[in-house]
Amino acid sequence: QVQLVESGGGLVQPGGSLRLSCEASRSTFGTNTMGWYRQAPGKERELVADISNGGSLNYADSVKGRFTISRDNFKRTVYLQMNNLKPEDTAVYYCKLIFIFTGNSYWGQGTQVTVSS
Repeated sequence: QVQLVESGGGLVQPGGSLRLSCEASRSTFGTNTMGWYRQAPGKERELVADISNGGSLNYADSVKGRFTISRDNFKRTVYLQMNNLKPEDTAVYYCKLIFIFTGNSYWGQGTQVTVSS
């Protein structure tokens, strides 16, 4: 079992920035992808961005050019730098870890991001 602990959410004004972090409780050895998803009230959970442990990146069109995902494999941590935030980015952001060959996946508990003036 892997626990994922997220941090860094909060309230920010439009145009502001936040940095989310997600740390895995144990080794993430093995081909895997770590990513960020979000769910706004009344909407489906959607992929924001993900990154493999080999460095392959994937972004939702709505965040390209504003968000940057990165990871530190030694620290077992994935980051999401969010710049130029918009009210429509308001959601609960979840971290997810997927082991590609076993198919095992794990979710974090979520962290609230609110963009409002």
